[in-house]
Amino acid sequence: MRFKYSKKDKLKSKKLIEQLFTEGQAVTVFPLKLIYIKTNFEDGSQFKTGVSVSKRLHKTAVNRNKIKRLLREVYRYNKPLYFNNSSGSYAFMILYLSKDGTTFDKLNNSIKLLFTKFIDKTSSS
Repeated sequence: MRFKYSKKDKLKSKKLIEQLFTEGQAVTVFPLKLIYIKTNFEDGSQFKTGVSVSKRLHKTAVNRNKIKRLLREVYRYNKPLYFNNSSGSYAFMILYLSKDGTTFDKLNNSIKLLFTKFIDKTSSS
């Protein structure tokens, strides 16, 4: 798996996003929350991921977009390290929960803990 976040890796299906929030399971490591569901994709991709930042907590679009860019970059950077030998295919939604801004390093540490927690939870069940 390469360090890419291509178009086929992005979660865009409204039906799948709705299914994620109704049937999905969650893992939380503040300030991030990962909602996931095991599924199969027609295009052959293994993971599809979306990111979201609350409009209620971050009023300006500039701040929301900056956090979303950082989240996508941190995900792209860590995806091969954690999911290189994964057997299942999942849809992810990563939510940013904090009112405060963030940096790449803080998000990087949080997402590493989040992915570790996700792997522990899915391997045990």
